[in-house]
Amino acid sequence: MPRPRSKPIPTTAPVAKGGKPAAGDRQFATALARGLEVLRAFNGDEYWLANQEIARRSKLTRPTVSRLTYTLTRLGYLSYDEKLRKYGIAVGVLSLVQPILKRIELRHLVRPLMQTYADKVNAAVALGTADGLDALYLEVCRGAEAVTVRLDPGSRIDLPTSAMGRALFAAMGSEAQEDVLRRCKTRDPKNYKRIERGLLNAVDDVRERGFCMSASDWNQDVNGVGVPLRLEQAGTVFALNCGGAAWTLPLKRLETVVGPGLVKLGDRIAGSPLSLG
Repeated sequence: MPRPRSKPIPTTAPVAKGGKPAAGDRQFATALARGLEVLRAFNGDEYWLANQEIARRSKLTRPTVSRLTYTLTRLGYLSYDEKLRKYGIAVGVLSLVQPILKRIELRHLVRPLMQTYADKVNAAVALGTADGLDALYLEVCRGAEAVTVRLDPGSRIDLPTSAMGRALFAAMGSEAQEDVLRRCKTRDPKNYKRIERGLLNAVDDVRERGFCMSASDWNQDVNGVGVPLRLEQAGTVFALNCGGAAWTLPLKRLETVVGPGLVKLGDRIAGSPLSLG
């Protein structure tokens, strides 16, 4: 596999899914990873989940999930409703989330810049970070008449096929990039060559012109561009994207107007004296 040629940016170590460590990794705490997978199961619209649903989402066995939900409830990270016989995220999780929220306060600081650009191109502009094979939206601004898929802070989209995700991939160090490619191959071996080509092409595009694109790859009706946001914050990668309905953002406009403009926005944000905590 050819190594992407972009300059690596520090990022988090690869995260295993389902409590499965890399072969020979004796430092990997499988029990801890499984407990975190239970918490990750609460990422949809439903607040309350039964053990059966958690097992389906986490791909863990029901007996394992039963022990983990009991333990997490005792520790204050989950709550249990006896009438529903289901679990929900408890306030104890806030003690874990609060330090992270402080580190990404930049979403509030950059919002005025994002909104100005969203109004200028009449599209949606978002700030996001990587979480496994997802791109996680942290902040979203929309032009007054933007036509696009409704995504809000906390929304997740596919990393390998979206403009946001491809920009995040380009921002990663080589080890994290290789881990993403391995996991893409495991998840979808049939379409892996196409997925790999899209990700590696994005790295080249970012290196050559500062942005990458997704033309109906993530959603057949949506086009977008992505730009790595090069911030001095070890352990986290960020990116900007600008997207909307394909008929309002044709490829020529993305390449000649929206993409270059988003690169300038990213440079402005990266060069501004923002406090990241």
